[in-house]
Amino acid sequence: MQKTISGAMFRKMILVASKLLEENRQYVDSLNVFPVPDGDTGTNMNLTFKSALKEVNECVNNNFDSLSEAITKGALRGARGNSGVILSQILKGMATVFRQCTELKTKDFARAIKEGADIAYKAVTKPKEGTILTVVRVMSEYAQSSCKKYSDFETFLKDVLDKGEEILLQTPELLPVLKKAGVVDAGGRGLLVIFTGFYKALTNDDALTEEAIDPVSAYEKDKSIHSNIVDLAEIQFAYCTEYMIINMHKKTTQSDIDKLRERLVELGDSVICIGDLSLVKVHVHSNEPNKALGFALELGEITNVKIENMLEQNRELLKEKNKKELSKPMGIVSVAAGDGFSVLFKDLMVDYIIKGGQTMNPSANDIVEAVDKVNADTVFVLPNNKNIILAAEQAKDLTKKNIVVIPTKSIPEGISSCLAFNPDATVEENTEAMMESMQNVKTGSVTYAVRDTHVDGFDLSVGEIIGLDNSSILAKGKEVTETVQGLVDKLLDDNTVNVTLFYGTDIKEEDALKLQEKLQNIYPQCEFNAVCGGQPVYYYILSVE
Repeated sequence: MQKTISGAMFRKMILVASKLLEENRQYVDSLNVFPVPDGDTGTNMNLTFKSALKEVNECVNNNFDSLSEAITKGALRGARGNSGVILSQILKGMATVFRQCTELKTKDFARAIKEGADIAYKAVTKPKEGTILTVVRVMSEYAQSSCKKYSDFETFLKDVLDKGEEILLQTPELLPVLKKAGVVDAGGRGLLVIFTGFYKALTNDDALTEEAIDPVSAYEKDKSIHSNIVDLAEIQFAYCTEYMIINMHKKTTQSDIDKLRERLVELGDSVICIGDLSLVKVHVHSNEPNKALGFALELGEITNVKIENMLEQNRELLKEKNKKELSKPMGIVSVAAGDGFSVLFKDLMVDYIIKGGQTMNPSANDIVEAVDKVNADTVFVLPNNKNIILAAEQAKDLTKKNIVVIPTKSIPEGISSCLAFNPDATVEENTEAMMESMQNVKTGSVTYAVRDTHVDGFDLSVGEIIGLDNSSILAKGKEVTETVQGLVDKLLDDNTVNVTLFYGTDIKEEDALKLQEKLQNIYPQCEFNAVCGGQPVYYYILSVE
């Protein structure tokens, strides 16, 4: 029985959990409350956890301090959507406890879950019970109160899982919208999949290959040579060489690997040579990459060879530095799905478009990469989707630039915010104007149901057309035109003067223009316009002002 968890075992637990989450991604997606084809809780959690796994795989040793740092960094950078951001905070909290340990006891693991729950709750402005937060909190409470009575990890973790399953089944009673949809919380299920992976690793109930659980990882080389421009004359060794040695010759010994390291040190600098007789990974800066490869061939076969000319890389950096591009005080980054929307945002002076939205939530790292490409000190970020706002907020911690998140929940809100932007105003004035402007528009969207369910008073069948606002289903029908008309009727009020119909990839222009004309005749007090949004999944996105 497993009484403690070592760093090597913990690495395996992360790997098995990631594999299990990938296998169950679509199932977790299917638990999304609204029966629309962009349910992505499982996808977001999977991508977030994969990012954490990537950093773990690049960690060169098995001490908990290094592994915890890798998990925190990877999850933070890869966090996508609300579920991914909350998961990243749970992992961050757990890692703060793990990094203090040389091995894990049940009381350490219990304390880690508690810290994960606390940090996750703090990350959400208005926490709701009946979600992943409830599941992790109840699991942590049980683990804390009972950990001392367990002598082995397998039984302890199984009982913690059972407690999580028990509270997950209660989430529909805690959150009415889940009960209406007839599902448990998707984020909670995703979390239990991860913990089930932990348990499977502990009990050896997995089918991973030896190569997959090999703790020897690729060395992540010092990136300073790529990020800092230096005098070309200062670069003593021009070629960065990396490779792996596999299928060792029968005569090769561990002593030969040590001798290889010594020969590489004589050849250049920045030498990393780690591994054993099953796999060796090498990194070296030298002027003779051919010799570095030749030494390796004496031990076995070489693979994953990469040779980079650092002189050429530095020349390219110098070119970038010498570009006389003027900086500006403020810029805008917007998330959008669809060529039509991308063109529209560009026309509104948005500096960079992140492709994504309903069908793919960008991660915090995706947002940071976009922000860093804007040559401005302050960058306004328009998420244009309620499931991206938390990731946008998290991006603030990953860049030195000043990010101002305008919490737009839809494309129409984003467009309205852009129209309010004034490059001659201050950051504070623009923030206030953009926040106010986004509140002056109502959003509707029309798509199709992906399962039979009952929600918001509607009995829905697979394939039926549904019309939604930002929070609920307002209309349904057998035809797109019929549903759009029903949705418009719900969204219009006495103050409405303009309605824009952004049509998607599945709608022909002539059909959109016919619908525009029809609605104009029915509601003569408003002006209707049909514009190509080019978005997937959603037939129409409506902007009502």
